[in-house]
Amino acid sequence: MIAPSSSSRHGSLLIRDLKDLKAVQRELRTRARLEAERLAALQAAAALAKAEKELFARAVGRVVALAPQHRPGHKASVPRARPAPVAEQLLRDEQAVMHEALSDEFDVETLLLIDETLSFRRPGIGPDVTRKLRLGHWSIQAQLDLHGLRREAAREALSAFIREARKAGLRCVRVVHGKGLGSPGKAPVLKGRVQSWLVQKQEVLAFVQARPAHGGAGALLVLLAPG
Repeated sequence: MIAPSSSSRHGSLLIRDLKDLKAVQRELRTRARLEAERLAALQAAAALAKAEKELFARAVGRVVALAPQHRPGHKASVPRARPAPVAEQLLRDEQAVMHEALSDEFDVETLLLIDETLSFRRPGIGPDVTRKLRLGHWSIQAQLDLHGLRREAAREALSAFIREARKAGLRCVRVVHGKGLGSPGKAPVLKGRVQSWLVQKQEVLAFVQARPAHGGAGALLVLLAPG
């Protein structure tokens, strides 16, 4: 569940509750299904046109040009059939989805910095960035609360949240994954997943464990690249 942050200065990105998230997911699945059906129809139409052309060619046989003296004075204008359009946008969207697919097998341990708490910064990002992030140099503009979500739902919610936050031009967001106190064995399973997923998102420049007032070990402050 995404709730607006009280410290937002530039507006909030809202997905109010799990019900809204599921509605968004259903809408995305419906759009993907309709686009896939449209692409299939285009491909079927192209295949049918090709088959009809080949059938006509076989029925007519070899075409021989008329001698000049036998050609009629008026030439009929026959419109050429336009080729079926290629769904380029759909292909680009599918490539983007594949590009942002988040793996559960990604080894994030060697990339995390365990200093006074925990942090990550992408190569080329200086340590002053994580220090400023931890000290609140960037105000929190939106937050995503993953409490109560299963792994797949949490992964989809995080991807959508980061993507929409980047489109909105947000720089600093908070992701609440919880401390795992309600999980079997009291193990923070989702916490490690979220860290791994964030490292795989190129839009994420750095993240740090939140200060106690902002969720402590149950949340991360995430710095996004400028849009």
